[in-house]
Amino acid sequence: MFGRDLKIYSSDDFPKELPRLSELYDKLFSDGKGFRGQMVSEVASFLSLSAKEKQLFAQTVEFIHNSSLLHDDLIDQAPLRRGKTAIWKEFGAEYAVLAGDYLLARVMVNLSRSGSLKLVQITSESISELLEGEWLQDSIRYKLDVSFEKMQRIHVLKTSSLFSWCLKAPYFYKDYSDDVIQALSIIGRDMGLLLQRSDDLLDFNIRNFEGKSSFTDLKAGFLNSFSIHLFEGLALNESVFKVQSEADIFKIVSQEYYQSKLKSFDELNESLISEIHQKSEDLLKMDPSFKKLKDLTNKISPKLYWRK
Repeated sequence: MFGRDLKIYSSDDFPKELPRLSELYDKLFSDGKGFRGQMVSEVASFLSLSAKEKQLFAQTVEFIHNSSLLHDDLIDQAPLRRGKTAIWKEFGAEYAVLAGDYLLARVMVNLSRSGSLKLVQITSESISELLEGEWLQDSIRYKLDVSFEKMQRIHVLKTSSLFSWCLKAPYFYKDYSDDVIQALSIIGRDMGLLLQRSDDLLDFNIRNFEGKSSFTDLKAGFLNSFSIHLFEGLALNESVFKVQSEADIFKIVSQEYYQSKLKSFDELNESLISEIHQKSEDLLKMDPSFKKLKDLTNKISPKLYWRK
């Protein structure tokens, strides 16, 4: 969706007397797409922010995101990340925890040096939301009665918080009105939901163009948004957490039923894409300068879900 001309991480960002830490970050940052960093940098460019300011925004969101990946993989005991050995598996659990914590510490140091209390405030709130989402997600492990609404709440906290940050932080930094910040926050929230729901489909090997491992959520004891939608109203037992393949799914529901639920799930998210388009149009009516942002969100939103 974006180019890869923005370098988020440099070994010079971290103490030279800690080569093990630099080696870990080399592995962590070399494989990522840097999508969030690219997006917030693009948004910052609409406001004619300096290259230094754009770099600060991009590095902030990528440091937070990658810190969450380090912690997520360890909590979930996921052996792979982006098709390669997870950091905790290669470097050890202790290093993964310390490396994730250190990234968050660097975020606060970098933001405080910027002199913007506003950025510290809005970023601290997003980190807090992300961690709250982690706690909530852990509370539903091996639970069969998770509602779609509760799952959405988790996704808003865990995934959408950073998407909202990418859209609203540059405008918050430039003292735009509360109405604008709220509108951007909602658009970012919905974009994050689209990405997370698409990821949940990847876990069922649906439109899995990236070749990610399948059924990892169920194996780890978690229903996700699609499995909740798929199994809604059905009597389940804990055997659902032993699903290994589509064949196992079709022992629970028929292929015809499965396809009908996928269709209704797609329709649900197409409606969400339409809502984003409408909210972006409303924002444009508030201020004509939002034309570029409207074009960006309208272009990205379908790709977040359909992975095209």
